[in-house]
Amino acid sequence: MSRINELFDRKKERVLNVYCTAGFPQMDSTLKVMKALQKNGADLIELGMPYSDPLADGPVIQHSSSVAIANGMTIAELFEQLNGFRKEVNLPVILMGYMNPVSQYGFEKFCADASTVGIDGLILPDLPMYEFETEYGAIIKKHGLDFIFLVTPETSLERIEKLDSLSSGFLYAVSSSSTTGSDKNMADTEQYLQKLNSLQLKNPVLVGFGIKDKTTFDAACRHANGAIIGSAFIKALETSPSVENSVKAFMDSILVS
Repeated sequence: MSRINELFDRKKERVLNVYCTAGFPQMDSTLKVMKALQKNGADLIELGMPYSDPLADGPVIQHSSSVAIANGMTIAELFEQLNGFRKEVNLPVILMGYMNPVSQYGFEKFCADASTVGIDGLILPDLPMYEFETEYGAIIKKHGLDFIFLVTPETSLERIEKLDSLSSGFLYAVSSSSTTGSDKNMADTEQYLQKLNSLQLKNPVLVGFGIKDKTTFDAACRHANGAIIGSAFIKALETSPSVENSVKAFMDSILVS
């Protein structure tokens, strides 16, 4: 059983996945942020690989990617930083990024290196379902990695069920068809999540995009297994010179009653 499956086997609700950009705010921040997230109650870490043209990301995460790239972060550098991280971080860790830099690195080499350092899964929003089925999915599976597909309120029921059948770990429910960090109408989101619930999907569901505080996290968790917070956390990392202090303050604001 993968670490992600073990997590959802043990904890079926209020799972908190936190997104952070590798190499942000400083080049050496990656492991500091990951360890602080583990210490302060995160269940899962989504580690963004910075890219110059992140189509699904809003201005906050785009900015963090630009800073990380300017700091010198690359996929090769990230794997170097992650070498040995499993001695200190036990949480499931997912790499999120885009096909262009992964393909330049070499797709199979990328999957092999990710598996070797201890990564659990991948989110690649611009990897089409057909290419996953015919080429890339077998490589991902060969290296023991989960792969998480995204669905939106506009995704047809037939396609949702197909993407669920291809996904492993969990299904990423985008709260609306917009970029990360945008404000959302949570009433509309709850109706959409109720529709997902009615499908009796194979995978747990985590909600992302627009989850930014305790109120939106609680609302998302009413109809899903948990939620993903990204832009709001990235903003929090910029507010304090201390990674540890900013992570603790942010996590307390979400999790402490």
